Amino acid sequence: MGFNRPSRIQESALPLMLAQPLQNLIAQSQSGTGKTAAFCLAMLSHVNPANQWTQCLCVAPTYELALQTGQVIEQMGKFCPDVKLAYAVRGTKAVRGSRLQEHIVVGTPGTVLDWCTKYKMIDPKKISIFVLDEADVMINMQGHRDQSIRIHRQLSEDCQMLLFSATFEDSVLQFAKRVVPDPNIIKLKREEETLDTIKQFYVVCSGKEDKFNSLCNLYGCLTIAQTVIFCHTRKMASWLAASLTTEGHQVALLSGEMMVDQRAAVIERFRNGKEKVLVSTNVCSRGIDVAQVTLVVNFDLPVNMKGDADNETYLHRIGRSGRFGKRGFAVNMVDSEEDMVVLKQIEEHFGRKITKLDTSELEQMEMLLK
Repeated sequence: MGFNRPSRIQESALPLMLAQPLQNLIAQSQSGTGKTAAFCLAMLSHVNPANQWTQCLCVAPTYELALQTGQVIEQMGKFCPDVKLAYAVRGTKAVRGSRLQEHIVVGTPGTVLDWCTKYKMIDPKKISIFVLDEADVMINMQGHRDQSIRIHRQLSEDCQMLLFSATFEDSVLQFAKRVVPDPNIIKLKREEETLDTIKQFYVVCSGKEDKFNSLCNLYGCLTIAQTVIFCHTRKMASWLAASLTTEGHQVALLSGEMMVDQRAAVIERFRNGKEKVLVSTNVCSRGIDVAQVTLVVNFDLPVNMKGDADNETYLHRIGRSGRFGKRGFAVNMVDSEEDMVVLKQIEEHFGRKITKLDTSELEQMEMLLK
């Protein structure tokens, strides 16, 4: 799979996850560092194929992430033909009262909860390892938070609990400690969070048309493998995708109102290189693992309800490039004084300077981007 040696999270977490007696873990790890491979390996190691029931449960906040985790399990487990996997996601047929024989179940909180309680397809007391991935997202989405707690309550006391997240604000850590008894905690220092392999820039613009022109300049001078562009609203994302298509770029559009299977198809096409550019709202900022992405553009900077910098979303967005130590670039479009304030907040939070870039000076840009 291209792993030559363990990444930092794998090196720290794997011995804990595989230890006997079972250890609980709360781990902070950025996307692109191999955390999924680590907990998938732990699940595969714990399964006893002779027992024809669900033994490992992995819950993820989105359909896409659940599917992606499942693909890693399938890839890592291809030499364990006796280990079976099921997806507990919207649209998977559920039969009330028929016990699942699949050893590992990956899914989203609502469907997993239904399979445990309403349909009684999974016996929660027989689960030996429970993984909560992207825990900070789960906890911040009210429905997911409640469903995760209800799943967790049904598990036995000796079930191993593994909680992963790219970011740990204090509220998340407090929740995690409540859910995971006697945990080992692996936590990164804040200054280590911003992926050191990603060069960050900003471009000063005057309005969305100017942002668009800057984007086209940027596009012309970079021989970019693949690019993800983030917008704040669905409306802006639709406008930008249409404008880029008119300019002759092959563009895919991803936003929250699309059906689950439509979103999966868009990501699959992008992953296979059918489109080189993916325009997205925040729906894609977490966990979409496309190795070829080298450039992330924040067409709109990520802000919270108050209009302040949303640092966690920024980290997740720019983490789409520079996967697993490869070099990546992030370009932030700034078109107001408010944007400059947000940019400064991001710089201060991560303790990293974001360099100004003049897209009309293409030579200077190529040198910086080398």
